[in-house]
Amino acid sequence: MIRDVTPVGRTIAEVQHHIADVTGGALHFVSAGSDGPVILLVHGFPESWWAFHKLIPLLAETNRVFAVDLRGFGDSSVAGADFSSAVAANDLHELIAALDVGPVHLAGQDIAGGTLYRLASDHPDDVESIIATEMGLAGFGLEGLGDITHGGSWHIGALAAPGIAEILFSGREYELLATWAFPSMTAVEGSIDDADLSEFSRAFSREGGWNGAVGLYRSMLAEGEDFRARAETPLPIPALAVGGFGGSFTAGTLAHVVGGPIDAVELDGVGHYVALEAPERLAAAMLRFLATVTRDAGFRSRLGGE
Repeated sequence: MIRDVTPVGRTIAEVQHHIADVTGGALHFVSAGSDGPVILLVHGFPESWWAFHKLIPLLAETNRVFAVDLRGFGDSSVAGADFSSAVAANDLHELIAALDVGPVHLAGQDIAGGTLYRLASDHPDDVESIIATEMGLAGFGLEGLGDITHGGSWHIGALAAPGIAEILFSGREYELLATWAFPSMTAVEGSIDDADLSEFSRAFSREGGWNGAVGLYRSMLAEGEDFRARAETPLPIPALAVGGFGGSFTAGTLAHVVGGPIDAVELDGVGHYVALEAPERLAAAMLRFLATVTRDAGFRSRLGGE
């Protein structure tokens, strides 16, 4: 069941807000555009659908666009103790079914990678293509980000350890995002402002507000063997890899799991939060890719009908 709702947090004029009931919870998402290919935008950490508020109007001129808050983030249900990338992938599968819009062009970033890969491999009819921005996968190098002796980040262990996020971060949500999370990986000065930080930190301030991030990072440290096994059957779909701060890491990751053609774009001077830092450049890359995918799909369809 999907129902329209009044936004609780920040919004933009171009979107409508909705709630979709899924197994064990509810997903908040926004929609924009009325015609064209369907794009589903999936945020990373420490974000929500608001990560795409600059990007959505640029895409919605020629596409139907949906941007979701994963369970445990934004205004979706607080995640339970058993939350994982598998639960998140099933949530997206149920959302796509409820909207009756599949297959979609699945566009995600950062820690959402495991969720996207599970959805595409478990439910291939849901996904037309993958657009990955600053994204890695367990089993193909992402776990290395948890190894602080080789340049990894301390926050992965803190989020994956039971109860630690609540002890360290509760009551300090805005401070954590404003003084560490965003400044440490943002290259475009002024691209993320106080209003953005307030909106992102708002959801983490809920009771159990860190559970979504905890579940995804815990999954990341455990699903490498599973993903390597899945990769023995590459996804037969096209993909776009967009790199900012991480350079070619995203393209290298997709090469392990995608059997279709992979386009790669690296945006100079852009940090990790590409949709916020360089929305026009990201939109241009996505629209070029979608035009190619749509053209090639039409060509294949015509050949099949001959």
